[in-house]
Amino acid sequence: MFTKDMNLKRDYAISKVWSAINDHGGQTVLSTGITGDDARLAKAVVDVGIKMLEPNHPAVALSRGHRGLTTMNDAESIRHEIHLSEMTEVIRGLRNVIGEEPFITAGVPGGFTEVKPIYLSEDDFQAISLSGADSPHTHKCHLDDLRNIVEKAHKYGLLVDAYISHPDDEQSTGIPASTPEDVAKISKEMEDMGVDMIGLMTGMTYKGLGAGEISDETKERLDALVSTVSVPTLAEGGINLENFQAFKDTGVHVLVIGTSFNHVVQKAVQDVVKKYLS
Repeated sequence: MFTKDMNLKRDYAISKVWSAINDHGGQTVLSTGITGDDARLAKAVVDVGIKMLEPNHPAVALSRGHRGLTTMNDAESIRHEIHLSEMTEVIRGLRNVIGEEPFITAGVPGGFTEVKPIYLSEDDFQAISLSGADSPHTHKCHLDDLRNIVEKAHKYGLLVDAYISHPDDEQSTGIPASTPEDVAKISKEMEDMGVDMIGLMTGMTYKGLGAGEISDETKERLDALVSTVSVPTLAEGGINLENFQAFKDTGVHVLVIGTSFNHVVQKAVQDVVKKYLS
């Protein structure tokens, strides 16, 4: 692979991220779930200003009705059964529809801490890159595993976004850090190894909080992250219309929104169908 070409690809990708952040006043939205996997809905959100998208393998499993699952929480447990080729097809379709500018980070089998370990080869990273992705969306839980991904991804012109979680979280979705001090320490290690965007799991995945609520612990953990690193930062898990305003003054650059969009789309369709059937 050509080093300069791949460096240019990465430079272009990170410029798209900062452009999205700056265009939206310092904090933007990464749209995932239904809006990240369905090209029609991806185009719809891009047309009204979304500049960052995330297709991912558990959402694709859910959209395909894999094993008859109907909730994202259940889909997480079998996400490794979605083949990389399915994800590259989804990414390619999105890119064909939305164009070159929106940033695409993709959750792929092997990029998360899987129930069934899946090895990502250099050929796999090349396939992800050629499909039109800008980054693998990763949730590895060990720094050595994450380092392995960073090295291969960078070689093929891909950025890497990775996450920090709490050891008590229901699911293993990031490098574990118990305290704000641990968050600061680990986020610095992640930045030093070359992670291009660092996110914090809020601990409320698929649950959400009441209107305007965000726990003091989450605030402290976010502050530890954003005050430590210079790369773009993200918050993910349970963010919705009732609580997103509470994240406005945290300094985090990107809010990852998925389940909230899923619920809105599903309810909108139900409301319209009821009118037809009434």
